[in-house]
Amino acid sequence: MHQKLSPSTIFLLTLAPIMWAGNAIVGRAVHEMVPPILLNCLRWSLAMLILLPFGHHLFTRTSPMWGAWRRFALLGLLGVGLYNALQYLALKTSSPINVTLVAASMPVWMLLIGSWFFGATISRRQMLGAILSIGGVLLVLSRGDWHFLLSLRLVPGDLLMIAAAIIWSFYSWLLTLPKDPPALRADWVAFLLAQVTFGVIWSGLFAGIEQLTDVQAIRWSGPLIAALAFVAIGPAIVALRCWGLGVQRVGPTIAGFFSNLTPLFAALMSLAFLGEAPHLYHGVAFLLIVGGIVVSSRP
Repeated sequence: MHQKLSPSTIFLLTLAPIMWAGNAIVGRAVHEMVPPILLNCLRWSLAMLILLPFGHHLFTRTSPMWGAWRRFALLGLLGVGLYNALQYLALKTSSPINVTLVAASMPVWMLLIGSWFFGATISRRQMLGAILSIGGVLLVLSRGDWHFLLSLRLVPGDLLMIAAAIIWSFYSWLLTLPKDPPALRADWVAFLLAQVTFGVIWSGLFAGIEQLTDVQAIRWSGPLIAALAFVAIGPAIVALRCWGLGVQRVGPTIAGFFSNLTPLFAALMSLAFLGEAPHLYHGVAFLLIVGGIVVSSRP
């Protein structure tokens, strides 16, 4: 049974988008220093090392993780191995603002996937909120010119983020299924570490494939090391924990609308750190997205 929105839940579901916006900014800033799939692998490997001292008991012979390893392998594939890798790939050809705004299609996918695969019902308010949000996405894809939609050619980064949004929707709905061992649900470090462990295996496999096809070498530097530390702690550990707890409290549908706060923070951070000033259509798109959140979350 999902709870009503409380101040603490709003805080959790707002902190995650702040971290994800920072992830987009940092991913764009270092895209010439490290290949995107390898960046994802390094990020989660570091996150795993940070979590390991607090959840090492997860790997004992009697750990409940082994009985549910298929579920955690799937969660690790979707939430760690694929979603973040696709986002870093998208940032090679698209800006952080555009990437986060395209990801604002998340509520639509949350509704559709919940209805098609998880037996969820869709209310009129939720559908209206989704329409407002997708209107914001179409506005940014058209670069503020609706006539441009007739000849729209999506850049690869935009398409990759649409795929990432679909994958994240599946991941979020899977979090709501009561299939986790109670001992792991009660221990958030172990629950997160179980996902990250399998995610590192998947991301390592994908990074190995990337290295066979991409000759880009890592350019180690102080800024790159600092960037790795940030994306491993903030957007990985903190954001994933906040998101998981928020989804368990209010469900993926309402939580999905909060993910659309990411473009606001990405626009502000792009202006502050990358000099990529937002345009007027970004502001209008964000108003549509916020309208979707307000409409969908009202009882």
